[in-house]
Order: sequence, then structure tokens, then C-alpha cells
Amino acid sequence: MLFKAKAIVLSTGGVGKAWKFTSNSWECTGDGITLGLDAGADLIDMECIQFHPTGMVWPTSVRGILVTEGVRGDGGTLKNSEGARFMFNYIPEYFKGETADNEKEADAWYEDKKNNRRTPDLLPRDEVARAINSEVKAGRGSPHGGVFLDINTRRSADYIRKRLPSMYHQFKELAGVDITKESMEVGPTCHYIMGGIRVDADTEATAVPGLFAAGEVAGGMHGANRLGGNSLSDLLVFGRRAGLAAAEYVKSLAGKVSVDGGQAEAAAQTLLEPLTRSGNENPYAIHADLQECMQALVGIIRTEGELRKALEEIAVFKQRLGRVRVGGGREFNPGWHLALDLHSMLSVSEAVTLGAIERKESRGGHTRDDYPFADDRFGKINVVIRRKNGQLTVAQEPLPEMPDELKQLLQERK
Repeated sequence: MLFKAKAIVLSTGGVGKAWKFTSNSWECTGDGITLGLDAGADLIDMECIQFHPTGMVWPTSVRGILVTEGVRGDGGTLKNSEGARFMFNYIPEYFKGETADNEKEADAWYEDKKNNRRTPDLLPRDEVARAINSEVKAGRGSPHGGVFLDINTRRSADYIRKRLPSMYHQFKELAGVDITKESMEVGPTCHYIMGGIRVDADTEATAVPGLFAAGEVAGGMHGANRLGGNSLSDLLVFGRRAGLAAAEYVKSLAGKVSVDGGQAEAAAQTLLEPLTRSGNENPYAIHADLQECMQALVGIIRTEGELRKALEEIAVFKQRLGRVRVGGGREFNPGWHLALDLHSMLSVSEAVTLGAIERKESRGGHTRDDYPFADDRFGKINVVIRRKNGQLTVAQEPLPEMPDELKQLLQERK
């Protein structure tokens, strides 16, 4: 590992979102996961990606910024380009008993939740995201590749500004859309990655001595699909465990830790290459092409053919990265920063694609159109990604045994 500190804890609330639908208002480029991967740590379950159903789709500069579920909770409805409230066509068998199957009952639910079933616009996130994806692919999407979220015909302008002030200002300032008068264009946005660095559950230790991981950078906590709100608990509980274990690890060390000056200098020179090489590739062009590739080929609904095509495109992007040249110097140079981020973006994208090819079933946040059902065999394994001799490898390995104390708790609940 390059930085031979006594112990390093990787902890983050947002990593791995390397393509178009980056969630919320920050950029997440997969640096934490890639640092672990390059150091020799294992990755697990990288194919399990949670998509929030509603993010902004226009303009391109703000594409993916989250549109709160509160819009639908306050009466907003999803419509396709034909003006139809399409969610009534996508109610899964499992939720039919508790979900309204007509507009009259769905609308009545907002005023009387006791005597009416819940609107299908508020089905679980993965169900709504897949429904939107299906409408867009069927040619019934909005002009910019999403669907319409209508609150303006259902609530007064005063109500919207009072109940949804952040959404009103977000669309007004970023998209020039007045949501009290116009419908929003929304589409699924990459929201959370359930996979990440494989860690020991009690200490958050990785396969690399002295390296610990917690939060979204770590995999295994949330299975194949995270429950809403659990990421904060994840950070608090496992972040504390990681810190305590790292401290104990340092106490157990003897002697001083040295730094290889030659290795550090070589790393610094690698970071400076985009400023000095003679290539002609633009990092922004590679970034945009990677976004398009991952959205089109490794999005919500996946197939073997599209996933393998994505791997081919990623291989070309890696070649292009070696020819990136940016102007300017080291200070205030976002082009240079993006050129450095692309290594992580490409690593995470390749790991997600390899995992999605390997998991030939549909489970949680991973949906394969060519393998639409869950397979019990895959319910007992993790898909593991490693870097060996500069190349990513993929393997299936058994899930760890459940600790005895958890088995006892589950038996007591039965």
C-alpha cells in the first residue's frame, strides 16, 4: 500500500456513483472503493445498486439531483407523455392488497388513509424506478428521457411553496421550471451502492492489514437492497467499530512505520502526468461517454449482451484515459481533478459490470431481464471482485455464517 500509515479508516456516505444519475448535489466518484481495491482489498456485491425513482433529468448540468418523495407524498402523480398515470399498470402481486388500483381511491387516500388503499405512486423505490424505466423504453417518456411528475394541477401554488419550498427553489433556480405551473421531468437516479469493500463485521478490518472501512465504502451491511434510513445507523455503528479496531491495531504494532520515498515520488509523478503528456483526450468527453455507457448498458434493467458491450466500452475508455491532456497548472484546475477521478470511476464501473454479469438472477437492487427471478444458489454467495496484476477478477464465494447470537434472536422472533 502506498501510504504506510499505522492504520487507515476509509469511511464515506457516498461512493461509487460513476455514471449519469449521480444522486443529490455532490459528485461521488468511487475513490474510497478504488483506494481499497488498489491496495489489495476485496470488493463484494458491487452489482447491487439502489436507484431512487425521481431525480432531475434536465438540464444536463444538474441531471440526477434528487427530487424528494415528499412531492408524491403531498399529492404529486407520475404521468407519461400521453398524460396517463401509468403506475396503476405496475402494481406487483405482492402489493396489490394494500395498493389502490384506480385513481378515485388513490386520490381519496391522501385525505382518508384509514379507509382507502395507498396510491401506487408511493410503491417501493425499486418498483417505481423500474416502472419509469419501462415507460421510457416503451417510447412514452418525457422529452429529456424521463417522465412527468405533476403537482401543479393537484395543489395550489401557495400549498406547494409552503410544503415543498426546497423543490420549488431547486427547479426554479436550476431548471427554470415553476413547479406551481408546470410538471417536473424526473427519472431514476443512482442513489446508493450496497456493495463495497469486504470487511469483518465486528472490526471493519479489510483483507489489507491496517486498512479499515465503514459506511457506504464497505459492502455486506445492507444485503442486496438497503432499507431507507439505514445508512446513518451504518455510519454511526460501524464507524465506531472501525475507529476502535484501528486504535487497537495501532497499539499492537511495535517499532516505527517508514515511508518509501521512491514509491511516494512515483505516485506524485503519475498524478502530474495529465498536465505534461502530449495526448489529446479531454477528460470531460470521457466522463460524458462513461455516463452514457453505464446508463444505457448497466442501468436498472440489465442483460448479458448489454453488460458485455459495456465492458468493451470501458476497456476503450481506459485506453483513452492514458491519452488525457489538460491545460493549466495545479491550482484551481477542475479538468485535472476530473482526469484523476476517472481512474476511480472506471474501476467502479468495471467492477459493477463484472458483478452484474456474474449474478445471473434478479435480487434486490440488481435486475436481469434475461434472468428475471431470484435463484436460491445466488442467495448463498457473494460476488467478489479483486485486482490481480492490474486486472479485475471475479469469483463466487460463500456468504459468512450467521453468528450464533443472531441466530438465537431470529429463532426467538419466530
